[in-house]
Amino acid sequence: MSTQNNCPFSAEEIASEGIKPEEYEEIVRRLGRHPNKAELGMFGVMWSEHCCYKNSRPLLKQFPTTGERILVGPGENAGVVDFGDGLHIAFKIESHNHPSAIEPFQGAATGVGGILRDIFTMGARPIAALNSLRFGSLEDSRNRQIFKGVVSGISHYGNCFGVATVGGEVYFDPAYNGNPLVNAMAIGLMETPEIVKSGASGIGNPVLYVGSTTGRDGMGGASFASAELSEESIQDRPAVQVGDPFLEKSLVEACLEAFKTGAVVAAQDMGAAGITCSTSEMAAKGGVGIELDLDLIPVRETGMVAYEYLLSESQERMLFVAQKGREQELIDIFHRWGLQAVVAGTVIAEPMVRILFQGGIAAEIPADALAENTPLYPREILSEPPEYVQIAWQWTPGNLPESTVSGIKINGEFQSWSHILLTLLDTPSIASKRWVYRQY
Repeated sequence: MSTQNNCPFSAEEIASEGIKPEEYEEIVRRLGRHPNKAELGMFGVMWSEHCCYKNSRPLLKQFPTTGERILVGPGENAGVVDFGDGLHIAFKIESHNHPSAIEPFQGAATGVGGILRDIFTMGARPIAALNSLRFGSLEDSRNRQIFKGVVSGISHYGNCFGVATVGGEVYFDPAYNGNPLVNAMAIGLMETPEIVKSGASGIGNPVLYVGSTTGRDGMGGASFASAELSEESIQDRPAVQVGDPFLEKSLVEACLEAFKTGAVVAAQDMGAAGITCSTSEMAAKGGVGIELDLDLIPVRETGMVAYEYLLSESQERMLFVAQKGREQELIDIFHRWGLQAVVAGTVIAEPMVRILFQGGIAAEIPADALAENTPLYPREILSEPPEYVQIAWQWTPGNLPESTVSGIKINGEFQSWSHILLTLLDTPSIASKRWVYRQY
């Protein structure tokens, strides 16, 4: 790279943040200087596929996103639709694949916790959860471990939080060996008079940190979730978050109570990329800046550096912008529910994310460089379907083997209908899923 001569990082250090050489060049160009370690980490998580959809966004934009009943489309914490009869429904679906492959229980549990927060951040009370799951062959012990852990994690978080999993699907195929698909969905009913948005506004308004404390768990989880899964990833457990559904139950009540006061200007869940994501997205959406002092953040561990604060994905945390002069009213609500709540920053006019730490500036980056004007990689669509799809399309009923009232010949061997039925019922994708849904 052209900036290599005076670059403070090795190529390996840059790659470890999930940043390509050409992306580092772009970072230097935008800042007019080399980033420091904390800033490099911030770009790494915010420019990951998990946060900015740099590979899939052009394709996702082809989906219809507007309609007379759509109240909130893509870009907010969750979608909101007009369900009729005065009911407004918030919904969100999100994957937690890599974390579930590494630590099945916590990976799936925090996936559920994250989408539940997305729902009540909009001012809606979660009323139901769903999921769509894909696992590898159950002949493999690792796949069985992932399957059991994921189902247990989903049921644990949902049951402890108090929301039922009302529907879902489970399928098995060797294509998912060691790398499951864990898609979780939540639905909620709007309880607040107005939909709570995430764009910060009001220069001088206080920024509140609320919920749980910050630790080192989930470090760099967004970058990890965007990387290719490998054998080495199995040991990457610190990148998986640890959830507390009982604390989140208090958090939903406190948030809905706070929203009803009218003192909350904007709210953002601290999910992937934690403090980095919430500050930059809130600032960019509002066209303003946020200055945040890390020394004011409640922590659960000592000796943390700015990089760790900014990339931590400790669960059950949120960021609010409050009306100036009404911050204590909100703090009192959260304290009453046994939660952390502090004024940790301010909305500023300059459209920057400015992070203070130990009396100095730990990071200073334009908000839109992190959250809006991110890299984009258009991908070519296949000129024709894969061969296996084309073969499947050529199938006709004439391809079926000859059958009789007693059975059918498969590869020259006669199989009775009763044997075929038992074989089908023994297939995991067809067999009863009672073991799964009874846990929900």
